[in-house]
Amino acid sequence: MLTHFDAKGDAHMVDVSDKEITARVAVAESHIRMKRETFEIITEGRAKKGDVMGVARLAGIMAAKETSRLIPLCHPLPISKVTVDLEPDADLPGLRITATVKTTGQTGVEMEALTAASLAALTVYDMAKAVDKGMEIGGTRVVLKDGGKSGRYEAP
Repeated sequence: MLTHFDAKGDAHMVDVSDKEITARVAVAESHIRMKRETFEIITEGRAKKGDVMGVARLAGIMAAKETSRLIPLCHPLPISKVTVDLEPDADLPGLRITATVKTTGQTGVEMEALTAASLAALTVYDMAKAVDKGMEIGGTRVVLKDGGKSGRYEAP
């Protein structure tokens, strides 16, 4: 059942007021694939715009905090922790991104984790597009969700 639609089929914000307040965590991942030359520019710190991974990390953190302003039916949440890790992967070549978001509340933080991972990847693209317009963002998904009534989910 799609919870963001009422009996008439109209979109609405889900009422979470009766849900239990619990500790919740979500982890999402994404990656950005690029030319080997672009990978080397980023990992060697030679990008003209500066520290690509550092700026992308901050962008992801900021994005998690703004998720309810970006996704129309997403609840604003008191986020207690956000981490965004960018790991170089020479086999892609590119960067693997992992975002972890925690809260204590009445609804989960999957959307915040997905937003953080996505915006970190988009920021890498923005900072390196001058040398590689063909970069590809993909693999964005929730890999872990825990807390709340539905319990724990781990991607296979």
